[in-house]
Order: sequence, then structure tokens, then C-alpha cells
Amino acid sequence: MAPTLYDKKPEIGDLIEIFRPCYQHWAVYIGDGYVIHLAPPTEQAGGGAYSMRSVLCDRAIVKKEGLWDVVGEDDWKINNLLDKKYEPRPAHVIIQEAKSRLNQELPYSVFQSNCEHFATELRYGKAQSRQVRTAVDVAVGVGVAAMVGVGLVALASSMFGGGSKEKESKR
Repeated sequence: MAPTLYDKKPEIGDLIEIFRPCYQHWAVYIGDGYVIHLAPPTEQAGGGAYSMRSVLCDRAIVKKEGLWDVVGEDDWKINNLLDKKYEPRPAHVIIQEAKSRLNQELPYSVFQSNCEHFATELRYGKAQSRQVRTAVDVAVGVGVAAMVGVGLVALASSMFGGGSKEKESKR
């Protein structure tokens, strides 16, 4: 994606949300066209080398790469999603902590320590993942809907099915 499509240039410490085909990847802008991000070993710079397998591994590496190399052909945006909830840390603190983690291999879990958790922890000092929270909310909603559906079927069965059995047994 051409840089000219975006009017706003990222500032140091901004969260970059990259829209991969099946998930969002997150990075932190550290200036001079570079980001630091937590990437599973299967995800390579330049795009195209990522897949759902990326989110299923249990280890990831903290990498410094060019923003455009990480974005590849995907859409992206600056998304400082928690600025209304938390005070962003000073830029020098974000950079210092990000650089101190470079090349480290860290535990990776879609639900507890993914790239969004990593990026939000750098910016706010608190690891959070909106996409995990959304997925859990959807799963809970589907589960509740399924339980309500089963309950309604059971209720209808007892109301309509049970009465006919009593009539048949009385005959």
C-alpha cells in the first residue's frame, strides 16, 4: 500500500493496526519508518508469509522492521485504541522498553500474550487485546443463544409433547 494514501504520519509510540486476511497484526511505531512488533516465526517481513498458523504457535520474536515491510500489501491504520482509557507512556519510555526486548523470544498465546497485548503494553503499560475480547464476547453470545434455543426446544417439548403422551397412556 502506498504511503501517500495516508494523510497522517505515525508518531513515535503510535500503535499500528495491520489488517491481515484473518486477523489484525499490531506494531508500535518507533520513528524513522520503523516499528517494533511481536511476530511468530512464520511471519516474515514483506507480507504474504503469514497465515492462521501464525496465531497458533506458542513462541514469537520481538522484531524491529520497516513499517512498509511489515504492512506489505495489507491495509493499516494508526489506532491508539485505549488513549481515552489510559494515559500513553512517554515516547522515550516506549522506545527504551521496546528496544530492550528486541530479538527476545517470548511466549505467544492468542488469548493471553499476542501482538496486540505486546503493543498495548508498550504504549500504556497494560497488556490488552480488543480482538480477543471481541472474539470471547461473540463466543459467549453464541453460547448463550444456543442455550436459550435448547431451553426453548425443551420447554416446547414438555408443553406439547408431554401432554400427548398422557392422553395416549390414559387410552
